[in-house]
Amino acid sequence: MTEKLNWYVMYTAPRAEKKVAERLKEKGTEVYLPMIEEIRQWSDRKKKIQKPLFNGYVFVHTSKERLWESLQVAGAVKFINFSGEHSYIQQEEIDTIQRIIETGVSVEVDTDNIEKGETVEILGGPLQGLHGECIKKSNQDYFIIRIPSINQSMLVNVPRKFLKITQ
Repeated sequence: MTEKLNWYVMYTAPRAEKKVAERLKEKGTEVYLPMIEEIRQWSDRKKKIQKPLFNGYVFVHTSKERLWESLQVAGAVKFINFSGEHSYIQQEEIDTIQRIIETGVSVEVDTDNIEKGETVEILGGPLQGLHGECIKKSNQDYFIIRIPSINQSMLVNVPRKFLKITQ
């Protein structure tokens, strides 16, 4: 019998996401740590840095039977649970996150409970073909990708002309 693999959500020690991902990869575990580029301003200079999209989270592709093994690396804290069940995210959600990161579009992460927006499809640009919802925030349109397993949402600014309302 083959083990069923899922993308489980691991919570890490603060600022340990990269190290945990490296250590898991060294053990042969498939890991996904979405990283974004940010420009940091110091008093004397600006610098581009790579930072995790979701602070404190690493996605681990493993079986339920092998979760304990993954927690043995330094910096790993726990796997996220809801109602006693280990939380995991669908492959489609991982694919969407990867696609957004790869396009290099500017992404915001929001942990607030965002009200449901209009159902839309993106008609043009690097995210063409994605379906989801759109909200207005600070007088701009944002496409929302919800990640319920970690109670976070990704917001991407998409001009209204690239959106088609669907029902």
